[in-house]
Order: sequence, then C-alpha cells, then structure tokens
Amino acid sequence: MVLSDQFIKFKTGKQTGLDGYMITSGLNTFVVILIYGSLILISFLTAVNPLKVNKKANYWFGAFLLLWSTFWLDEIAQYTGSYETIQNLSVPVHFIQFFTPIVFFFSIVFFTNPNYRFRIADLKYLILPAMYLIILLMPQMQGAQNQKLAQIVLLVLILLQVILYTFLSFLKIRKHQKKILAFASNTVEIDLSWLEYIISAILLLSIVVTLYNVFFISLPLNVFINCFLLVIIFFIAYNSMKQKEIFPLDENLRKEIISINDEEKSGELKRKIVPDSDLIKFKSKLSELMKVEKPYLDSELNLIKLAELINMTPHQLSYIINTGFNENFFQYINTYRVEKAKELLLKEEMDKLSILGIAFESGFNSKTSFNNTFKKITGLTPSGFKKSGSTL
Repeated sequence: MVLSDQFIKFKTGKQTGLDGYMITSGLNTFVVILIYGSLILISFLTAVNPLKVNKKANYWFGAFLLLWSTFWLDEIAQYTGSYETIQNLSVPVHFIQFFTPIVFFFSIVFFTNPNYRFRIADLKYLILPAMYLIILLMPQMQGAQNQKLAQIVLLVLILLQVILYTFLSFLKIRKHQKKILAFASNTVEIDLSWLEYIISAILLLSIVVTLYNVFFISLPLNVFINCFLLVIIFFIAYNSMKQKEIFPLDENLRKEIISINDEEKSGELKRKIVPDSDLIKFKSKLSELMKVEKPYLDSELNLIKLAELINMTPHQLSYIINTGFNENFFQYINTYRVEKAKELLLKEEMDKLSILGIAFESGFNSKTSFNNTFKKITGLTPSGFKKSGSTL
C-alpha cells in the first residue's frame, strides 16, 4: 500500500524527484533480476531439451542464452555484494561475452543443418575474438593512457560482431525457409520465423543500447529498455518450448533430405534420377495416388511419408515432382489442398464450418498458413473466394 501511494505521488508530480528515482531504480532492479533469472532458467531448459527436438541446435541456443545472461552480471554482482570479484574477472568475462553472437549464429546453423560438421575453414570465426582480446588486454599492459581509445575500438568491434552475425543468421533462416519447401507441406513452426523475429528485435535493441551507452555511458540501462528485453526473453521462452523437430530423426533419411536441398541449390537435381521412359508412368501413378488416397489431407505429410506411400525414395519423388510437374513438394501438395478447400467453400452444407474448420478439413494445420497459401494460388482469400462464389 505504501509503494502504491508513492507511485501515485510520483506519477502526479507530488513526490520529490529523488523519491521518483528511487521507485524507478527499485523497479529496474526487480526487472534486471527477472531478466537474469529468466535467461539462466531458459538456458538450462533449452540445453536439457525436454522435448528432444533439434538437439544440437538447442544445445547451442542454450549456450547463447547463458552467455547473454552474463551481460547483467555487473548489476547482479552489485545487488549481491560481489561486485569486486566480478571486476577482477572483467577481462575473461568480457572476452567470453564477445562470443555471444557467434554462438547464436551456430545455433541457427544447426537448426538449418543438424548434420553440420566443423572444418578448418571455421577458424575464420575466431579472427574478431582474437582482435577483441588483444585490444582488451592493451589497457592492462600499458596502463590507462590509451584506455579511452581502446574502449571506442572495443565498442566498434562489438557492434561489428553483432551486425555481422545478425545478418548471417538472417540469411541462414531465409535460405532455410526456401529449402524446407522441398520436403515439407506445412512449414508452420519449422520455418524458424520465431528466430527471425528475435534477430530483428535483438538488432533493434543492440542499436538502441549502443546509442544509450554513447550518450549515457555512466548510467545503467533504464527500466523501459530492460522491460522490452524481458518481453523478448518471454517470447523466446514461449517459442523455444513449443518448437517442432525440423528434420527426420532417422540419420539416413535426414542426410537424404539435406542432400536433396544441397542438390537443388547447386542444380544437380536436374540430372536424370528417373529415366524419361519411366517419368510419365510415375507421374500418372503419383496423380492417381493423390486422387484416390488423398494423402494431402494429412497435415503432417512430408516428402518421406509420400515416398513410402508410393514405394519410391525421397530422391526419386522429389525429382518427379520437380521435373514432371515443375513444382516443389510444398507447391504440389498445397495445390491439392487448395482445390479441396475451394470445393468445401462452395458447398452449402459446409456453411456451418468456420474458415479454420475448412483449413483443417483440407489438410492445413493453421489459419495463417491456409490464408497465405490460398491467396498465393488463387489470388483471393478463402473468405473472398466464398463470397464471390467463384469456380477458379
């Protein structure tokens, strides 16, 4: 009740500026503790991975969250009375913190390719950290003469590191979103859009924090920035706890799917996996299967499932769809789903079904996916199509 009264007085201007500052500072302390504790907890849950999905990626993502939490160590140390201890470890702590964007990038790498193996060429990722460590040690070796210049250079390196790996992570996700169309018929929750949103938020946040540090270098992050950070962290927690396995669990099937993606990227899939003499026969067999058994109504249908139904390898099926129908797997399956949806939308007895109900009946697993795919293929939204009574 006392805190509530103080807050009201602060808002109405009837309390002193010092009291207002103390209330704001206390709130900021509370938010900082929430941020630090939340990051540690989510880091542990992500690394342990109770859902057992995208294991390597989540191990790296958990490590990223743990490193990210260290950026609040100074403030936590002040609250716990161990600030001097942390200050004595400032060089190794800052050096470890510098790896945060790199670890985040490699979590994206493993989300998009769980079979990724480190190579000698990956040593290039240590160039910026090595430069950072050298400059970080300079004031320790040469006294405080060039400390201000060193701080500016360090800040530039941090910004460069964040922007570089944010950009590379964004590109990785965009490429992944195109690649999964070769084997998935529904991309919701496996297209890594949640990580794309996080990247955008972190980039914006990095710019804001950098500008804040430039103009208010002696002050801690204010409560508004920290609250925004807390929202991002809760968003990360929500999405990381509901993510799906992106690639097949079977090692051989996973390798085959990834190899199809790599071949499509390099154009190798154009080689004749199926002879021309058999292509027409297999096209007819596939079309008959789609017409009679309607496997597209399974919202979890993927290239592997369909290949098993038609007794082909995923490589062969991908070639037939790409070469025979001039479509990728996603386009091929969802064309059938949209045709089914159009049929249901025009049936009077289906008026009792909502748009979401029509989506589920047609094989889609979300309203957003249904609306986007339907509009892309027909040029109309499902609602617009129903109203027009079109027979597209």
